[in-house]
Amino acid sequence: MGRAPHAWLLWLAALSLLCAWTCAPAVMAQGMRRSADLRGGVMEPSPPPQPAPAARTTSAPESLIPETNLAKIFERGGILMWPLLLCSVVTMVFVFERAICLRRGNILPRPFVTRFLLQLEDGQLTSAEALKRCQENGSPIAQVFAAAVRKWGRSSVEVEQAMIDAGERVAATLRRNLRVLNTIHTVGPLLGLLGTVLGIIRCFNKIAASKTMGRPDLLADGMSEALLTTAAGLCVAIPALCFYLYFSSCVDRRIIEIDALGQQVVQLISGDSPMATAPRSKPSKKAA
Repeated sequence: MGRAPHAWLLWLAALSLLCAWTCAPAVMAQGMRRSADLRGGVMEPSPPPQPAPAARTTSAPESLIPETNLAKIFERGGILMWPLLLCSVVTMVFVFERAICLRRGNILPRPFVTRFLLQLEDGQLTSAEALKRCQENGSPIAQVFAAAVRKWGRSSVEVEQAMIDAGERVAATLRRNLRVLNTIHTVGPLLGLLGTVLGIIRCFNKIAASKTMGRPDLLADGMSEALLTTAAGLCVAIPALCFYLYFSSCVDRRIIEIDALGQQVVQLISGDSPMATAPRSKPSKKAA
């Protein structure tokens, strides 16, 4: 254990000697040159150190089409960026509105549906009481149930037809604001295409007015407007289309569920159905 420090010292000494041996010729040559100059009586000034080649301080040319700065993108996109911005705001508003309104709890409230069907099966509701329950709830499924209850005791065909008519009205209500998303995903690319055409027109006008060739900077404004409006139109239209398809599928699923629950009501309240039940009266207590 006591020899380890001496071994490290030997290695450091050997490394120092190697470095000195490597650098010695250059140092000796420089010393001999200086001594020769001093013996000659004239000490020539050492040549000034050559400046290292200056690094290119010029930064890369600024991109003609901004990619990250939203303010510059909006500015360079031209006047059509304003309607595209309006379309994006409207899209977000109706996306949040549909996301709230198409929740399953708002369309098919589980407590109301479960209790209503159980009471119908047990014969605890009359037509007036069932209609009142539906009107108090006011949900889309309650509106369909109310239309069926109004035909209480009639044939299953009449009850089912009333339910189908109410279901179509409810479906139209659920799809009402989806037309806005459908319109935006159609209009957005058209606005972008219009911006592309206007940008190209500006490019041709600048080329014709300048009467010079090889000046790509003259085309920067027009091409940036053309490309940015096209990109903005697609950025607005693609999310609008995705949300439109998603909410349309949600509406279709809700309508299927409403139809399935409505068929149960038809079987319980139609006059010619074997499962039809009449309200049961409570048994009177017999006198002892």
